[in-house]
Amino acid sequence: MPPAPATSFIIPTPLLMLIAVTTMPLLLAGGESIPTTLDGPFKPSTRRFDPSLRRGSDDLPIDHPRLRKSNVSSDLPEQIALALSTPSSIWVSWVTGDAVVGKDVKPLDATLVSSEVWYGKEKGNYTLKKKGNATVYSQLYPFDGLLNYTSGIIHHVLIDGLEPDTKYYYRCGDSSVPAMSEEISFDTLPLPSKDSYPHRIAFVGDLGLTSNTTTTIDHLMDNDPSLVVIVGDLTYANQYRTTGGKGASCFSCSFPDAPIRETYQPRWDAWGRFMEPLTSKVPMMVIEGNHEIEPQASGVTFKSYSERFAVPSTESGSNSNFYYSFDAGGVHFVMLGAYVDYNQTGAQYAWLKEDLSKVDRSVTPWLVATMHPPWYNSYSSHYQEFECMRQEMEELLYQHRVDIIFAGHVHAYERMNRIYNYTLDPCGAVYITIGDGGNIEKVDVDFADDPEKCPSPGDNVPEIGGSCPLNFTSGPAKGKFCWDRQPDWSAFRESSFGHGILEVMNSTYALWTWHRNQDVYKDDSYGDQIYIVRQPNLCISPATSRYIHCLVKLIDPKERKIQLLSNTIKSTMHFMRCERHFMQFEEFFFLKPFLSPSPVRKCTIW
Repeated sequence: MPPAPATSFIIPTPLLMLIAVTTMPLLLAGGESIPTTLDGPFKPSTRRFDPSLRRGSDDLPIDHPRLRKSNVSSDLPEQIALALSTPSSIWVSWVTGDAVVGKDVKPLDATLVSSEVWYGKEKGNYTLKKKGNATVYSQLYPFDGLLNYTSGIIHHVLIDGLEPDTKYYYRCGDSSVPAMSEEISFDTLPLPSKDSYPHRIAFVGDLGLTSNTTTTIDHLMDNDPSLVVIVGDLTYANQYRTTGGKGASCFSCSFPDAPIRETYQPRWDAWGRFMEPLTSKVPMMVIEGNHEIEPQASGVTFKSYSERFAVPSTESGSNSNFYYSFDAGGVHFVMLGAYVDYNQTGAQYAWLKEDLSKVDRSVTPWLVATMHPPWYNSYSSHYQEFECMRQEMEELLYQHRVDIIFAGHVHAYERMNRIYNYTLDPCGAVYITIGDGGNIEKVDVDFADDPEKCPSPGDNVPEIGGSCPLNFTSGPAKGKFCWDRQPDWSAFRESSFGHGILEVMNSTYALWTWHRNQDVYKDDSYGDQIYIVRQPNLCISPATSRYIHCLVKLIDPKERKIQLLSNTIKSTMHFMRCERHFMQFEEFFFLKPFLSPSPVRKCTIW
């Protein structure tokens, strides 16, 4: 069960009584209550690694039935995947042709094939057709003993004119060969609205292609998501031996003399085939992780990630595959790049500031951010690794009242209490680490607060970007780099593989459930479950609010009656907000306002 609540945030009782949220049935099937973030902050709780389980598993062999190419003809589409573009359009991607691995490789000619998608609302009746673009890429290593790679032809087609909450049937390929796929179907998401949300949103990270990965994805598919979000580190192609056969959980250990961290690109093709039963029917949104860097001898990086995935970068104004945003019903997502410039003087920060300023919380009440590395993390692995990024970006996300922030990188699960700048804050985001998809590097089990497990400030340095380790300046860990017990901001943590499901109920309530792999054969079993509750009346965004100036006269202190004297109010709604502020919120913001000698009070509200 999730941990019991600890001492609450220090907020006066009258204010808590007046926060308006929609009542939800907060009970499990057996009558057991599901906790909510309103019950927090929670007393830190840890469920240690179960020694009866394996910490990891080997990579699936390249000839595994779920990884090998099944099409008789190389002209037929494979690795089919969907991705959201706008509320009325979706990207369809696939691969044709044969990739080549060897010393001398020649790229395929992408201009010799067509990229077509036929689609419609009835089986076999494709009333709409769209064409797109095709590309190939190469991964080159001019060193003795290392092999080069050139991809099959990668197709991307944008299909538009889609109606919300509608099932569509489609085929993709080249009709002139002919080489079209079998018919596949997908369901569109609802339009952005405070009353409409995807059925279930799945979150997973650090997948790889191991036996544990198969359990994770099979379990995830059983939970029937309508959208999948992967928070980086997809294939672990850079952990796979060139000669094939078995992965390397520590590449530098296995290949200490390697001239470059080579990646075995056929693992990308294998991963695309492995994921196709899911991604051809459910949109998959991805963000890059460190295992996608894949540097080539020429200095080119992220080539596989950039060419294989279509993301709404142009649609969201970022013009970069490394960071972008999209809407899924009443949820606005911002996908942040940790391995490109995130400084406040850079392009990503400027884009993020602009993107957040455009969010209309009356249309998309929920604001969710994802990135690969976590900012808050109590495990030894990657501890404070991306403190620089947090210092650059956290304030902006806090100002815009981002509700939930998902990350991976750490191969374990952890959910934080609401936090901002290492301080418990009822308006801070709920941070969740979900980097436990099943990759070959095994699950992380050491905590930074365990004896002898606190890393040194120089241990965890990002592949790209600076390092900003800090000692805490207040609280139980003051003056230290690590806590000597589980930090107060860490609500619950467990070392197990799994995935998460977010079910947004309405504009203020969302049910988060973390499903462990070991629970796949158990009904109604999970590792963690909680209702995440937004409090828009308390947590008003200073970045997007509109100020109202109120001047009131106290008529009866005992009854708390007031009279509005003058204001800048231009509507009945603003009048009611001004009056409600003094009648309900004055004690919180002004402590003892009615002890003032003057019966007249003024304030600025949002």
